[in-house]
Amino acid sequence: MTNKKLSRRKMIGCSTVGILGAMSGIAFQANAFSEIPFKESNFKSDLPFRISLNTSTIRAYKLSVDEQIDMVADAGFDGIELWVRDVESYINQGGTAESLAERLRSRNLILENMIGFARWFSEDAESRSSGLDQMRREMEMTAKIGGKYIAAPIQGVKSLDKSIFGEYAQRYHDILNLADQTGVVPILELWGHGALNSLADCAHIVIGTGHPKAAMLLDFYHLYRGGNDWDTLDCINGRRLPVIHINDYPADPPFDQLRDSDRVFPGDGICPFNELIPKLYEAGFRGGFSVELFNKGYWETMDAQTILRESYERTYRVLKEAMSGIKNN
Repeated sequence: MTNKKLSRRKMIGCSTVGILGAMSGIAFQANAFSEIPFKESNFKSDLPFRISLNTSTIRAYKLSVDEQIDMVADAGFDGIELWVRDVESYINQGGTAESLAERLRSRNLILENMIGFARWFSEDAESRSSGLDQMRREMEMTAKIGGKYIAAPIQGVKSLDKSIFGEYAQRYHDILNLADQTGVVPILELWGHGALNSLADCAHIVIGTGHPKAAMLLDFYHLYRGGNDWDTLDCINGRRLPVIHINDYPADPPFDQLRDSDRVFPGDGICPFNELIPKLYEAGFRGGFSVELFNKGYWETMDAQTILRESYERTYRVLKEAMSGIKNN
């Protein structure tokens, strides 16, 4: 990706990193998350990362949460990302969070992250307060299932005002305070088509919180869709990233016209994984690569088992090839 937009963002990214380096080192503290086990001893592959699945990838099949867990485990994944609405539906139909926690343990799956959409970032104070309450409930539910993270995309904001990043950081800090009470960390999520589509902006907000558990949720598609430059990806401390969404994207349409449904299996597009995976590894990342797709073409031509098998096998091949020249430690 080379254009004026990207060069500008690259410049901003580098200047942001300079600012961060002069601060307390929150983003670059190697041991800030030392109490949270990114690498588990029960990895199912020989890679230094977990291979996990975001259940968006199989959402079209209308599976219950317990069915999702069983099928993802059967396909060989290390972890899973569940959606709040699916878990709530399961509980409303008589299931319990505790039974899901036991199922995850028995199937040897890590709950990487929960996917929710509380409006904790809204510009409207009343909506934001309601969003905080919703986020608390969802974090408490996540804790009961055994999860340690929940996605925190920004909702209710069409664009960011660069002059009030301190206020944005405070909004994120407010939900990070809930982490101290619930044991679940909200991860600020970058969306390529949304207001928070710049890695530099995301880092600015995260660092501005001054909170030791602040972190980002990145996604290869969303980084590309947002016009970010890959050259500065490793400015981020990978040790602070518990999970990254992995997927691929085609050369056409252009990056700023891509839709969520254009995402394809890792290795089937143009994402430079052989460059990016080693960068992330050298930057300290040892978390989970979680496959996140919304591909309607796959749903129309494959059953859930096939998509799961292809998701795992293609992701494994991409990661294995990318790491072929790296000595794991």
